[in-house]
Amino acid sequence: MEFERLLRFLTQLHKNNNRDWFNDNKKEFTELKEQFETFINQLIPKVNQIDGVVNSISAKDCIFRIYRDVRFSKNKAPYKTHFGAYIASGGRKSPFAGYYVHIEPGGSFAGGGVYHPEPAILKELRYEIMDRTDEFKNIISSSEFKKVFPEIYGEKLKTVPKGFPKDFKDIELLRFKSYALTHLIDDEMATSEGFEDYLLKLYKTARPFNSFFNKVITEILTN
Repeated sequence: MEFERLLRFLTQLHKNNNRDWFNDNKKEFTELKEQFETFINQLIPKVNQIDGVVNSISAKDCIFRIYRDVRFSKNKAPYKTHFGAYIASGGRKSPFAGYYVHIEPGGSFAGGGVYHPEPAILKELRYEIMDRTDEFKNIISSSEFKKVFPEIYGEKLKTVPKGFPKDFKDIELLRFKSYALTHLIDDEMATSEGFEDYLLKLYKTARPFNSFFNKVITEILTN
């Protein structure tokens, strides 16, 4: 994967986010998209060795489209200025905790967790944290985890979630609307030969966090 070339393309797309420019450069986009698909297809079985739940998907299931939905947005730029893929059971639309990679000039990152789960699932995730608080806190407070993912990423409620006790000692853990992890990646690392191995190390660190939630989500979806 020519990540340096991809960053150059995305930089130019950011400066020329319009259909005329994109159509003039469609050939390069298509080539880079195909390279990214190959990269993700090679990454999936290696992620499966870490987690064991993503063996029946392909890159096309995981990669997000570059076209933006501008119907309800004040920003009418037609294209995203990044490449992204979500590796999880079921692909990018999956309700399961998974492994994300985001390539953007000066703004690349990778991570895991559950982003904006459905209300019914979110409620059960909060209950699981209440029931297994010590186990969850051990995961997110381990030195290896904290070094890579210093904090949980996601919007938080200003009040206690409806139906949950106000006096729960770790109530802050229940306020999250998402339970996501992010680790920023600079352009030098994103374009290095060791980038894939770097991602896999991040994903290995995120696996216990993902497994904690996926156990619950599996139970919800199979009942």
